[in-house]
Amino acid sequence: MSKRRFSPFEALNYVLLTLFGLSMIYPFIYILVYSLNDGKDSMMGALYFLPRKVTLENYAQVFENREIWQAYKITLARTLLGIVLHVTLCTLMAYALSKKTLPGRTFFTFYIFLPTIFSAGFIPYFITLQKLHLINSFWVYVIPLLFNFMHIVIIRTFLQGIPEELEESARIDGYGDFQIFLRIVLPLSGPVLATISLFIGVTHWNDWFTGAYYVSNKELLPVQTLLQQMLTEMEALSSSMQRASQQGGQTVNANMAGATPESLRMALLVITVFPILCVYPFLQRYFVKGVMLGSVKG
Repeated sequence: MSKRRFSPFEALNYVLLTLFGLSMIYPFIYILVYSLNDGKDSMMGALYFLPRKVTLENYAQVFENREIWQAYKITLARTLLGIVLHVTLCTLMAYALSKKTLPGRTFFTFYIFLPTIFSAGFIPYFITLQKLHLINSFWVYVIPLLFNFMHIVIIRTFLQGIPEELEESARIDGYGDFQIFLRIVLPLSGPVLATISLFIGVTHWNDWFTGAYYVSNKELLPVQTLLQQMLTEMEALSSSMQRASQQGGQTVNANMAGATPESLRMALLVITVFPILCVYPFLQRYFVKGVMLGSVKG
């Protein structure tokens, strides 16, 4: 059996795609290596693929911080609750809009599409949240993200592909609309619901803006906002420590085990990104299928 020969064009494609993939992966490798290396030793530089002085002290210091545990609870709560409520609302709306017999179907579609075109801006949005008593509240993370027109379109397109004969046979058996939705539509909608869950879940997990501008209570800050604040606060201290190290002086505010603001920051980055990296591979196959739905049918 003869071996397959690659053309020069195919070989070049493989090389370029491999280099491109490595360029995307390497920043994560660098952060992981830095977080597993002694902080003082990391200030010497020359860390590329393997830690030079392995330690878990950076992670120990991070997990000892009560604020981080509280922020993680807020992030997990808003992500799980946000996924459930968002997918439920969008699926119900998409199911109704997928029915051609719905009175005012065109009007309702245009009505929910209009807010995606026009935006009042930051100040009117802030005033609206304030009037709804959402400022400095946990629900400011959940309620504004309950609706997404594109997610509704994706789910509606998927539901329109379900054979109508299934619902007709269910009606003959005495099922109502709600029973049909629960027992027929939802079980068949696993791929698109997983896709939407991934979309909104990543949005909730990565959102730092809401906590930074609409929440002042530190007990309600999500982990991404806390990370953003720590990055800002540690930047000046990290720079001063690096300058002191280069000049041969004493490092400032370093603990006994050698953890530094930079190494703690890297450890926190790993802890923050790790859950999404674990979940994404299990939903990736649904992600590709869900993205293609909108291009098949209008």
